[in-house]
Amino acid sequence: MAAPPYRPGCSRLVRICLLLGALWEIRAEQIRYSVLEELDKGSFVGNIAKDLGLEPRELTERGVRIVSRGRTQLFALNPRSGSLITAGRIDREELCDRSPKCVANLEILLEDKVKIFGVEVEIIDVNDNAPSFGTQEREIKVVENENPGTRFPLPEAFDPDVGVNSLQSYQLNSNGHFSLDVQSGADGIQYPELVLERGLDREEEAVHHLVLTASDGGKPVRSGTARILVKLIDTNDNAPVFSQPEYHVSVRENIPAGTLLLTVEATDPDEGANGEVTYSFRKVREKISQLFQLNSLTGDIAILGDLDYEDSEFYDIDVEAHDGPGLRARSKVLVTVLDVNDNTPEVTVTSLISSIQETSSPGTIIALFNVHDGDSGENGLVTCSLPDNLPFTLEKTYGNYYRLLTHRTLDREEVSEYNITVTATDQGTPPLSTETRISLQVADINDNPPSFARASYSAYIPENNPRAASFFCLTAQDPDSGENARVTYSLAEDTLQGTPLSSYISINSDTGVLYALRSFDYEQFRDLQLWVTASDSGDPPLSSNVSLSLFVLDQNDNAPEILYPALPTDGSTGVELAPRSAEPGYLVTKVVAVDRDSGQNAWLSYRLLKASEPGLFAVGVHTGEVRTARALQDRDALKQSLLVAVQDHGQPPLSATVTLTVAVADSIPDVLADLGSIKTPSDPDDSGLTLYLVVAVAAVSCVFLAFVSVLLALRLRRWHTSRLLQASDGGLAGVSASHFVGVDGVRAFLQTYSHEVSLTADSRKSHLIFPQPNYADTLISAESCEKSEPLLITQDLLETKGDPSQVS
Repeated sequence: MAAPPYRPGCSRLVRICLLLGALWEIRAEQIRYSVLEELDKGSFVGNIAKDLGLEPRELTERGVRIVSRGRTQLFALNPRSGSLITAGRIDREELCDRSPKCVANLEILLEDKVKIFGVEVEIIDVNDNAPSFGTQEREIKVVENENPGTRFPLPEAFDPDVGVNSLQSYQLNSNGHFSLDVQSGADGIQYPELVLERGLDREEEAVHHLVLTASDGGKPVRSGTARILVKLIDTNDNAPVFSQPEYHVSVRENIPAGTLLLTVEATDPDEGANGEVTYSFRKVREKISQLFQLNSLTGDIAILGDLDYEDSEFYDIDVEAHDGPGLRARSKVLVTVLDVNDNTPEVTVTSLISSIQETSSPGTIIALFNVHDGDSGENGLVTCSLPDNLPFTLEKTYGNYYRLLTHRTLDREEVSEYNITVTATDQGTPPLSTETRISLQVADINDNPPSFARASYSAYIPENNPRAASFFCLTAQDPDSGENARVTYSLAEDTLQGTPLSSYISINSDTGVLYALRSFDYEQFRDLQLWVTASDSGDPPLSSNVSLSLFVLDQNDNAPEILYPALPTDGSTGVELAPRSAEPGYLVTKVVAVDRDSGQNAWLSYRLLKASEPGLFAVGVHTGEVRTARALQDRDALKQSLLVAVQDHGQPPLSATVTLTVAVADSIPDVLADLGSIKTPSDPDDSGLTLYLVVAVAAVSCVFLAFVSVLLALRLRRWHTSRLLQASDGGLAGVSASHFVGVDGVRAFLQTYSHEVSLTADSRKSHLIFPQPNYADTLISAESCEKSEPLLITQDLLETKGDPSQVS
């Protein structure tokens, strides 16, 4: 199939359409209208709603408004018709002076889209001003012998209108001596001149009255007149002549008032009054007279007011020099005002939000503002900046409009309020800047759980505490605000010894204060573990947990408990044996006691409160060992009674007492002899008991002798000794804890008067200390080795010792 023929016209048409579309898109941002000046307030300018593609009612709904930088508003919006109307009478001459084209620019803001549209309104001139002369009457002095063709400058008229409405022509009333000739300068301004047509005769007519009329080209035509008085004087045939036809000077706008600008100079070769030159401004406008001052005698032109480049960058001053008789010359002074950086940038905030949620996404619009600098060139170029440490950025939009945006997600707990400083700086030398501060509040959301200062806490409470007593306070901090930061406290459900924890401990949900609902007992339990939950009041609520270890502190609420000697339950009295041959320091027995408290409250000390024979026995303060303080003598009684006190170190200290009975005898036979000398009791029951006691003592002696024999054989065999120690270790393992005494974790096995078995907590070995050979005849039984019980003798038997008749 053949390809279709190439059609260059179609391709060109497509390109033209694309170009028109691009131009339309560019023009869419700029709206242009025109309106006549001097219209009444409320006059129609243009249908702004239609040009924006909106219905009139949408202007208010979408926040359409005119944005200005503080200047007087020339236009307004009519929300009912959707039209742009005049806000008052507009004077084009006041607004644009003599500019060929007068344009007023304004911006239309669509608040909902934060979009700016530029509107350009051209103010069309109407012929509302007639030409006017600076003076209503001008006097011209002419020497009577002036040659025909001589020209005399006439006053120029000024018409503030432009175009055809401005000054168009001059006319001079009819006369027989003068005619009018209009010259056009390089600047296009018409300069009327009076031309002498024929000779004058002062004596015939000394003064000629002429009328100069200036007319514009408007409809209807407006005109103005000035009276010209031509006075004839005697001959003055030389007019002043300026040194330059035009004077050029450039001056900075910040030059102070009173500064000499330049000096114009004109000379007249005539003598006398005909050669005296004076200077004056020609065609003086009010603005020129306010800014410049001319010395009529010296020709010095000085600055009278403040120059402003932004108001006008060029001044054209007409200077006239005239001699005494009235001959005149004219010149121009062209003043160029140089711009200096004397205007700081202006920042106008047109749209602003004061609060933003901390979870707002980056790119959220905070504010829209416009920057303007009245200077020109580099001095009028403005750049905006923000501090580097702020999470915001600036984005330039239409014209000199900027948007302030968030650069990242905000965190109220990090910064709750921002004072954003926008700095607008021009590029002048030196640069000028303006700072505008924008305040922004960051709204809180519940994004932080309560937090405790520590991962875990420890608290201490003395035992026997009063019920409902507070013992600790937990505090959690929540960096959020309001309800999101209100913290409540609770205890995790748990049990203690089968009882709910809530029956022991409670917590104030508002303050975090912990209370003990029961009185604690250190001996019952010493510590417990709690979990406290802190929750905020946000939606949804957030929480965190922390562990609390509660330690019960021991109080001295338990008196020492004496374990040995144990109190008999059958009415008999325990008796300890001490041989009469015992040396000083001989260990008779040991008082063993424990205290259920701990620490210092369980440190025990022993002391002898009372003895039947003072000075015979002594008690170890820390060990409780009862030893002989001196050698025993024959005169010492067989029966010795000792009252021993055991006291702890608590505050206040608690104590317990025990009474010891010590039998003094050299050997078992001596004890039996003493017992045999006791009278037989008259009571048959007492006699039978004595017999049983004698038999028991004999049996115990036999068992002890057999035990000593076996022990001697074992010592000859060392390897068997090791097995014996292991067997002893196994035997001790079965002994109950009540037979051990501990101070801070160290326990010692109970001792009897005849041997000692000890066990250390860090060793699995035990050792036995057997009595010396000279104590072999001490009354010991196998049963006493096993039970560590003292020999029991009835109190009646001891009381009857020395009476043999009572022994059966």
